[in-house]
This record gives sequence, structure tokens and C-alpha cells, in this order.
Amino acid sequence: MLAPSTAEELAETLRRLALHECTMTLEGRGSKRRMGGAIRPADETVSLARLDHLLQYEPRDLTISVEAGMPWRDLMARLEGNRQMVPLDPPFAESATVGGVVAANCSGPRRRLHGSARDLVIGMRFATLEGKLVDSGGMVVKNVAGLDMAKLMIGSFGTLAAIAVVNFKLLPQPAAERSFLLAFDTAAEAVAACARIGSGALEPAALDLLNPRAGALVGKPAWMLAVRAAGNRAAVDRYERELAGLGSGVALEGEQQSRLWRHIEEFSPQFLAERPDGAVVRVSCTLKELAAAMERFAGPAAARAGSGVCYGYFEHGADAAAWLAEAAGRGSKAVMESGPENRGELEMWPAPGGDLELMRRVKQMFDPSNLLNRGRLYQRI
Repeated sequence: MLAPSTAEELAETLRRLALHECTMTLEGRGSKRRMGGAIRPADETVSLARLDHLLQYEPRDLTISVEAGMPWRDLMARLEGNRQMVPLDPPFAESATVGGVVAANCSGPRRRLHGSARDLVIGMRFATLEGKLVDSGGMVVKNVAGLDMAKLMIGSFGTLAAIAVVNFKLLPQPAAERSFLLAFDTAAEAVAACARIGSGALEPAALDLLNPRAGALVGKPAWMLAVRAAGNRAAVDRYERELAGLGSGVALEGEQQSRLWRHIEEFSPQFLAERPDGAVVRVSCTLKELAAAMERFAGPAAARAGSGVCYGYFEHGADAAAWLAEAAGRGSKAVMESGPENRGELEMWPAPGGDLELMRRVKQMFDPSNLLNRGRLYQRI
């Protein structure tokens, strides 16, 4: 394993390996090896774990620049002292690196209000196989110069280049927070409550829907709607008054609230850790399709109800692949986000859509010899 300690060393390492046409595996701390496709055997592994430094932090400007190998939890801890945050809430957060979170485009419950990595990353430096360091964006929140190049790296799973540095815009932590768990008998009732919340004046930070199999893990085998309210104390109190008419439930604050969202954010890692053959399927749908989409999952399922992203959990990868094939036949936008340790020839992305050819052309531009993280993008790239 090669472990460069600077961005310049990283660029030179990639150049030297590419010159000899060595295939490469790029990774941080390996926390998401079951996400995306299984990387084909490579000649060398390049670890970014030693690129873990804080480069620039401007609390008053609400910006920070860190190297890609910094552990995600270390980044959060550095911001805590100034009550600031990067509210991505990624899975695998306990062991993930900043670069891994961005390269896999990970996000969680608060995506509804704050967006994904594409909304919070304002700049990036990445190393190419030509040995060049490319700067995209900067350290100014409204700076968009060259940002499209950085957006290509977000969600690329390291198949194009190696992210070395990431710049984020920061948000202040809210003055008050309170969360609510509401129980419903049917998916239709829960989705109707989501619609009422979404059409109201309040803007919850998170709005997650759990089916009864997942709801049982947070206290009740029912359709559970988890609502995260944030703002000043008056706004949070208003949530409690307005949500009271939607269904029976409980209000959570402090450590109870933190435990709830940690559990929801880490549901996928916990599920996979106990099941070597397990898989997680991700489906995108509209709010009108949400109830039907969630009812199709026989096992545990959770949804970012505000954005229509659903996650279904399967004990066996083959069952997930069969479910995906049926979903593709219905025209659903679905992918096996995480798969078994031995994914073999499982079809993870049965209907990628017309933009796959564009992705392949971009791959050809950055990596014409197909050396980087081969198969990592759901075994298609």
C-alpha cells in the first residue's frame, strides 16, 4: 500500500503508476467497501489516510478547508467549539474520511433542508493521473469559478481522480432543536402527514419515514414519521403544537434526540455489519409514489420523505438483485447502493439511464486506460 502524505506526493504517485499502466485502488479508511461496486483486483492500493490536516478555517466567514483523509468525526469535532456544522449526516460517519464522504456523495436526514455535498462543497483540489493538481472553486461561499469540475468528483467513487482537499461552507448550529416520532397505521396516512407538513409554513430539518419493520427498531412496529425541528425556541414550540394534530407520538430532546438520529443515520452500516450477504437498495420517487414504493419492501425500509429517496434492506444480495430487476421493469430509478461482501456478478444498476454514456465519456477523458477503481461505480464504470 502506498500512502502519500501531501497532495503533491499524491499527484506524483498517480503519475508514476499511470506511466507504468498500473491499475489502482483509491481509498481513505476503507469504511465503504460494500458501497458501490466491488473494485476489481488492482496492482497497487493508494491510501489517502495520511492526508488528514486542517488547512484553513475561517469561523467568521463560515468556511473550512481540510485534506481528504481527515476522519469525518474529527471535522465535526473541530467545528463543535464554534457551534458550526456541515450537516451531511453521512452513514459510516464513525470511520469515514472527508474524501470518502464526498466521493460517495453520502448524505442523511438533513439533506431535505441543507442539501447534499454538491450544495455544501465550495471548492476542491484533486490529483489526476497526469500528475496534475487541479483547483476547482475556492474558499468563498458564492464563488462558483471552476466548481463544475469539483462536482464531477462528487459521487464518482474515485473513478476519475483522487480528491486531495475539500472546502466546505459551514452553517451555524440552531439555537434549539426538538424531534418528534409520530405513529400511523398505514403508509398512506404517514405520507399524507408528510404532505401536510411539506405544504405548511414550517421547514423541518429532517423528515424521515420508517416502515413497521424499521419502526420496531425505534420503539414501535408501525409506520413511523421522524420529524427534526430546528430554529429558535418559539419555532420549535410551534412545531409541537402543529404536529399534535397529525398523529400520536412523542417529543424527544437532548440525548434521546441524538440517539434517534444516530440510529437512523447509521442504520445501513449496522445492518450490513451483521449480514455479510446483506444489501441496501436505493430508490428515487416522487411524494405521490412514496407510499407505494415503501410498501414494496418486505424487509426494513426508510425514506427521506422530503426528497423521495427510499432505502430497502435485504438479508441476501440475490433477493435485492431480483427486486431491482422488477423495479427496473416498472421504470423505477433504483440501484443497489451497498451489496454483499462477495458481490460477484450481481446486477447492481439494472437501468442506469441515458446519462451512463456521458459518464463513460467523462471517464475516458480522465482515465483513458481504465486504471482507477475499476468497477467501483456500481460495476458499470
